[in-house]
Amino acid sequence: MTGLRWGILATGGIAHAFASDLRTAERDIVAVGSRREEASREFAAEFGIPHAHSSYEALVADPDVDILYIATPHPFHAENAILALEHGKHVLVEKPFTLNAAEAAAIRDAARANGLLAMEAMWTRYLPHMIRIREIIAAGTLGEIRAVFADHTQKISADPSHRLNALELGGGALLDLGIYPISFFWDILGAPTSVAARARLADTGADADVATIFTHASGAISTSVTSSRSAGPNTAHIIGTEARIDIDRTWYTPTSFRVTGPDGTVIEDYVSDIAGRGMQFQALAAEEIIAGGETDSPLLGIDETVAIMATLDEIRAQIGVRYPGGK
Repeated sequence: MTGLRWGILATGGIAHAFASDLRTAERDIVAVGSRREEASREFAAEFGIPHAHSSYEALVADPDVDILYIATPHPFHAENAILALEHGKHVLVEKPFTLNAAEAAAIRDAARANGLLAMEAMWTRYLPHMIRIREIIAAGTLGEIRAVFADHTQKISADPSHRLNALELGGGALLDLGIYPISFFWDILGAPTSVAARARLADTGADADVATIFTHASGAISTSVTSSRSAGPNTAHIIGTEARIDIDRTWYTPTSFRVTGPDGTVIEDYVSDIAGRGMQFQALAAEEIIAGGETDSPLLGIDETVAIMATLDEIRAQIGVRYPGGK
């Protein structure tokens, strides 16, 4: 094992996916914590983790842990991340970073007060095909980018009791799925200068389908469609005056893409070939940042994370989605 000593806070499905990819990358997982002792012990046994804690408080106090992956449901991210930061642990917080911008800013302030890394686990940004796409754009291959399109559409569940339909758990397609294309637009085009959104709400009040259109400082337009009730192509496209990039299904996971000129000539055909789901690359990036004595990600800084949450807040205001407690 190499690098930092990882702890995992919570033991749900996303925690399993992350731990599996950490093992693929031969990273050191030393502890896991759950509110249920049995869940913690089972998780530890599955991944060969030496310390299984029966509370989050015990986990953040573990002296063998350097950095914690926060894998609880959305409404608990801020509370759990700040608890870890106040105990001297760096944090990688599962997306969406929090429920809203105010909570994101609270994590940012706690990280800065303690001189620690607080990083959003927007793992797509760190994937090799996304890094290559940024290189192509920086080289000017696309010319002036005029438009960016992306969808994240899955047929998940219409059950009112499902987490994705429960407002008290931060449910809705926007925070779970829409965060991907919206963060992608920020990555490619920067902050939006205008935001427009429309949605179809479920009976619970959670958003089931959301469409957005942004304008950006360059004049470019970005559009997204997000749904938890229907499965679309899950592709993305960056369209420039000299060429376009078409990212294949599923665009936010390790996949292939093509760079195509206006006459149909394929300029580059990229095929991804990596082990695992790809969540290990964000962990490797976090370790590199910390090893370099830094406390912010160059690919997705904490201020940008807070600003993206503010964009999600604006979308929710437009579509009429509010979480309990006025959040």
